[in-house]
Formats: sequence, structure tokens, C-alpha cells
Amino acid sequence: MTSIVIPAHNEERVLGRLLDSLLADASDDETDIVVVCNGCTDDTAKVAAARGPRVRVVEIPVPSKHAALRAGDDHARGFPRVYVDADVVITGADVRALTESLDDDSSGILATAPERRIPLAACAWRVRAYYQVWQRLPAVREGLFGRGVIAVSKAGHARIAALPPLMADDLAASLAFAPEERLVVGAAGVVVHPPRTWPDLIKRRIRAAVSTAQVEQHQGPEEASARTSKADLKALLRREPRLFPGVVVFVAAAVVARRGARKAIRAQDFGTWLRDESSRQN
Repeated sequence: MTSIVIPAHNEERVLGRLLDSLLADASDDETDIVVVCNGCTDDTAKVAAARGPRVRVVEIPVPSKHAALRAGDDHARGFPRVYVDADVVITGADVRALTESLDDDSSGILATAPERRIPLAACAWRVRAYYQVWQRLPAVREGLFGRGVIAVSKAGHARIAALPPLMADDLAASLAFAPEERLVVGAAGVVVHPPRTWPDLIKRRIRAAVSTAQVEQHQGPEEASARTSKADLKALLRREPRLFPGVVVFVAAAVVARRGARKAIRAQDFGTWLRDESSRQN
């Protein structure tokens, strides 16, 4: 049985659409869904419980994604195990596609993630321009992070269970696997709702800059990085010169976010979560 762990902090507005999508085409004995409501002050737990006995609800008092993931592991029943952010949308069929690659021990694949589908129609033009560049970057295309979903085998789970508590848990999980051990499954897709406004995008980028710095503090200098280099942007422009305005926007966002992250990094504040509410609008 595949176990799906969903950490959720005040996600009453979006959790229902994810659970409905997961439950629509999965049989009762196919998946074990655990929603971990962490530090919620809204009706997240009620939304989850309303989906019936196929969804188990665990509540913990502390608002911590890391604690929620560990609590989910304590209650989950099977492998492969799929970790899903509450604000994305993925179907049961997509989950099956992710776990199929993990069932074959001879493949050497320990972790999988779906292709991103990012609906940009409701976003400001600078946000659209940013994501048109971001989605094309090598580390973004090949890494498991930024998708809101990571599936692991039992052996893969042992690898990520040993990681320290980090803000960028998906980035750390992605970097924990060598390229030949991880796979982005083309047959699986996830809808990742982007920020709609420039200020909300900057919030996300500041959070990413702070959390990336935290991950790098736990790495050796020779370990893999997901940072974008000047060479990556130059190569992108050589392939697609029309993206020049988007690259300008991308660099501007990176500069603003880096400046915004300095204070938190200096203070070693890796607990403040700048949350984008615009992506949670209907």
C-alpha cells in the first residue's frame, strides 16, 4: 500500500481540492492518506475529516513542516511513501505513475517526482516572465524540488529520514540522491499554483534564498548545488534569445531576494516562513 503524507498548516482553502483529486480515482485499499495538521488555527482538520475514513487526520500543536512530516511517518502504514504539499493538486493516477518506478529494485531509483504544471494566466506579467525562465533552468528541470511532491522507496526514505530539520526540505531531499537515483516521471504531473503578484513572488524567493543558505551550511564544499549560475542564464539566452526580458526579470528577483534574505541569514533565522497567500486564491 502506498502511503501519502500531507503536512498542512492553515490550509482550509486549498486542502479539499487536493484530497478530492487524490480520492477520485483510487480504490480504498490502494492508498493510505495521512493529513498532519500542524499548529492549525483554522478548519484544516475539519476539511480533511469531511473526506471520510479514507483520510486519517493527525493533529500536532506545533506549526512545523518537519515535525508534521515526522508525525506522518509515525502514522503511515506502507511504502512507497509520497509526501505532498497541501497547496498543490495531484491525482491518484499520477501517484501510481510515481510509485511504479520505485517498485523495480533493479532500476536503482530511490526517489521520484512529477512534472510541474504551473498555471500562469492569473499572474502579473513579471511573475509570468520569471517562471518562463525558471522552469527552463537545468537544476529546476532535473531536481525533485519545487514540485510539492516527492515519492520515495523504503531505501529512499531511510536516506531522507536522516536529514536534519531544514526549511528547504524538498531541496535537501533532492540533493540527497545522486542523479541516477532520482527521476522526474514524465507520465506524472502536479499542478503547482504560483504567486500571482510580484511582492508575493519576492516573498517566495526570499524564503528560497534563506532556506538554500541553510541547506548549504549542512553540506561540504564538494556537494551538489541547485543554484543558478551565470553560465546557465547565458546558455538559455543562446538557445532562446526571445527570453531576454524574462532573464532581466529573473535576475532582478534574485537580487531583491538576496538583499531581503541577508538579515535572516545573518541572524540564522531559519524558522520564519514568509507565506504567499495569493497562490491560495480560488
